[in-house]
Amino acid sequence: MTTLKSRLQDDLTAAIKERDELRSATLRMTLSAITNEEVAGKSARELSDDEVQQILARETKKRREAAEAFENGGRTEQAERERAEGEVLADYLPKPLTDEELEALVAEAVAEAKASGAEGPRAMGAVMKIVNPKVAGRAEGGRVAAAVKKQLAG
Repeated sequence: MTTLKSRLQDDLTAAIKERDELRSATLRMTLSAITNEEVAGKSARELSDDEVQQILARETKKRREAAEAFENGGRTEQAERERAEGEVLADYLPKPLTDEELEALVAEAVAEAKASGAEGPRAMGAVMKIVNPKVAGRAEGGRVAAAVKKQLAG
């Protein structure tokens, strides 16, 4: 079993013992999503920590989007619940990149792409291929794309 998945299960057990309803419900849903991913496809398989982390990021994003939708619909209690669940999951994700760190990584990738002949706005794909593995799980794709466009335009 992966270390991240076992940590989630251990934390779920602790949350149940402490009668922490929010944490236990959130971890149950997340472990369910992980199990669904493990049994999806033709044969069951064990997920790596990176794959578990991707699922955590996806679940966190779902919570953020749901909170926004509830907020727009005037359902503040549900929005707060979704935000709280997102905060529980954020504890298991790597620390997100600051704007300065992201800009530095994108600048490196742009320089690397220019060295290999990619220039201007058409270099977007080449730069994204270089920068995505470096920021994996630590910055959203839209934020990375915006930073790349800014660097290529400037």
